[in-house]
Amino acid sequence: MDFKTAVSEGIPKQLPERRPLDASVSHAPKRKDILSVDDKKLALRNALRYFPKEWHAQLVAEFANELKEYGRIYMYRFMPEYEMHARPISHYPAKCQQAAAIMLMIQNNLDPAVAQHPQELITYGGNGAVFQNWAQYRLTMKYLSEMTEAQTLVMYSGHPMGLYPSHKDAPRVVVTNGMMIPNYSKPDDWEKFNALGVTQYGQMTAGSYMYIGPQGIVHGTTITVLNAVRKLTSPNPSNGGEKHSDLTLSKTSNQGTPNSPSLRGGVRGGVGLPLFVTSGLGGMSGAQPKAGNIAGVVTICAEINPAAAEKRHSQGWVDELINDVDVCIDTAIGFQAKRKARSIAFVGNVVDLWERLAERNIHVDLGSDQTSLHNPWAGGYYPVGLTYEESNALMAKEPEVFKKRVQETLRRQVIAINKLAANGMYFFDYGNAFLLEAGRAEADIWTSHNPSKGGELRSEQASSTLSNQGTSSPPLGELEGAVGGAAGDGAYRYPSYVQDIMGPMCFDYGFGPFRWVCASGKEEDLQATDIIAAQVIEEMLLSAPAEIRSQLQDNLRWVQEAQKNKLVVGSQARILYADAEGRIKIAAAFNQAIKEGKIGPVVLGRDHHDVSGTDSPYRETSNIYDGSQFTADMAVQNFVGDAFRGATWISLHNGGGVGWGEVVNGGFGMLLDGSDDADRRLRMMLHWDVNNGISRRSWARNEGAIFAAKRAMQQEPNLKITIPNLVDDSLLENLEK
Repeated sequence: MDFKTAVSEGIPKQLPERRPLDASVSHAPKRKDILSVDDKKLALRNALRYFPKEWHAQLVAEFANELKEYGRIYMYRFMPEYEMHARPISHYPAKCQQAAAIMLMIQNNLDPAVAQHPQELITYGGNGAVFQNWAQYRLTMKYLSEMTEAQTLVMYSGHPMGLYPSHKDAPRVVVTNGMMIPNYSKPDDWEKFNALGVTQYGQMTAGSYMYIGPQGIVHGTTITVLNAVRKLTSPNPSNGGEKHSDLTLSKTSNQGTPNSPSLRGGVRGGVGLPLFVTSGLGGMSGAQPKAGNIAGVVTICAEINPAAAEKRHSQGWVDELINDVDVCIDTAIGFQAKRKARSIAFVGNVVDLWERLAERNIHVDLGSDQTSLHNPWAGGYYPVGLTYEESNALMAKEPEVFKKRVQETLRRQVIAINKLAANGMYFFDYGNAFLLEAGRAEADIWTSHNPSKGGELRSEQASSTLSNQGTSSPPLGELEGAVGGAAGDGAYRYPSYVQDIMGPMCFDYGFGPFRWVCASGKEEDLQATDIIAAQVIEEMLLSAPAEIRSQLQDNLRWVQEAQKNKLVVGSQARILYADAEGRIKIAAAFNQAIKEGKIGPVVLGRDHHDVSGTDSPYRETSNIYDGSQFTADMAVQNFVGDAFRGATWISLHNGGGVGWGEVVNGGFGMLLDGSDDADRRLRMMLHWDVNNGISRRSWARNEGAIFAAKRAMQQEPNLKITIPNLVDDSLLENLEK
């Protein structure tokens, strides 16, 4: 059977033979056995409804065994035989090009070179799923192959509900993932309802078909590390970049040696390159070593799973693999002294690394963590003192013991981090719920005593070295205490990277992760789009205000150096941070190039981790201090607004980044085909997609966002944003007296 026939087949007419799992790829850990006997019967009934009744007797035992062995029913028998990877858009059997573009993006998310656990349909983050099972994949691809421009496919947490009549300007696909009644959105609720086969955790770009491999997080991490170093090397970095506009992204040679003086040494005495210590190489976290090289630092990144570390090394995303912690540290110090940016994977538990750094009194400049702590009990974080295999076995057999060991490990990690921070390390939470889970584990993560035991903590503190961006509101930790304790009983020692870096320096000014995929699959098309994007940014720099110049300069250098840095894994994709003006101008230039036959069709998108796409009090909206950080209106309105302004597909998710029940986020995809319709849609939708978030951030009294809102209204007369009136703090202080 050829590919076009196979991919449009749906549920096969003949029951396929069972095949062994591929031992060469990573597999999801066994999930918690959380279902009752009756629940397990319901899960089997739910799974069997995809198949003809005459197959049920044979499949019921097989699916029951999967549920027992893996904690989920993945329907491995129905994995397709063809290779899973993104193909050129013309290779898909579709009646409309928009549907073919979505098929391409789905296959990219499941490509073994891209996906974390491809045979369990998990793209990244340990549980970020594209689908719950292979029947859903098969039916979805069949529907997409049949879809016309007068239909919309509705996706219900991985399940294709069906094709519905619509119109050509409607989204071709509407996706929701994990949208629960609020009281049923705790971690064990995900375990239960996912095991039942009725919902899934779509993370951000996994369940929305917009993951582009680790390149996306490489860019975000590069910008984060670059600006974190600026905080160390510049006496007074500003929120908009005006006072550090002379610092731009390091150029690197092929060996990764920075030749830009912008990142001077952060080690004692100012000699050598800064040392960045972090963890995680499995999914999106695998971007950290590459980002460290591009930013011009020496990186040690711990990874407990040898297969994940070896995968990133084979892909060229980490330079060294070292199992001995002292050899690892000594190697890093050597590269610092040589002023040679280099990335080292310590293949072991991150706590062994942190504790040894503290014991040896090594000066660490930057510290963070990118383990999947949004998913701490199901493979996102591993306890010290156990091998990877021992941990997985304990996780499945004795989940409560595993949880206890994880929390003990978190406490030890924080002790070591605190010692290094007291010696001058700048540590930041990288949006993975590290501070949240460390607090719940009763780690010493507070600036003052917190009597709540940490078990029900729901607040993240803005322990930021920056001001509150023009607002007189107190930091978040002072607004929201822990349940059971008075407000202000405790605040985190360390900031979130959004509070200190991404929020005030990027999101408030409208800069966020804009991305595109060349649907032709041609490398030369990607090179052409890089050139187009660079030309647009160069033109913008001619008249850009000082507040955004450093962002434009960083992203110009990024896209100019992108080919050299070999960022592509999977589809021919690129990412850069751009504001609304930049996104519209770049997209319009792409569409014109397509119209002129210079390049093939292009899929636009973004990470949900953006200006407007995500409401997350522990990450994306953690630098909002007017009390609204726990609301989710922005993400929902963004999803709806994108839908009727021309998005090709839209998605809305519960969970992503910091965990199920902690965040609501959404995204979009848009196909550019060179048509006038595409030009009209991109201008409407991209303008809303950014300025919705600018409006919310401005209303929260964020100084940079107020600037961006006023500038946006000058550029578009039809835009009217409600601007806040600032209150004199002395009025409130006098009232208290």
